[in-house]
Amino acid sequence: MLVLGRKPGEYVMIGEDIMVKVVRSDTGDLRLAIDAPKSTTITRGELYENQNNSHTINSSKARAVTA
Repeated sequence: MLVLGRKPGEYVMIGEDIMVKVVRSDTGDLRLAIDAPKSTTITRGELYENQNNSHTINSSKARAVTA
């Protein structure tokens, strides 16, 4: 995992077509602005983990039923 320090207004490029820019909200929270092609799927971490956990649980249930 690459860890970078960025200030509001600074950005990083992923490949040639994805830009992740650090922006600041009025409450001081960190916000990321992501500019990527429409064909790129972007999923928040908690949703990604929920999707993967449900796939693992469903796979386990399917194996238990067929065993």
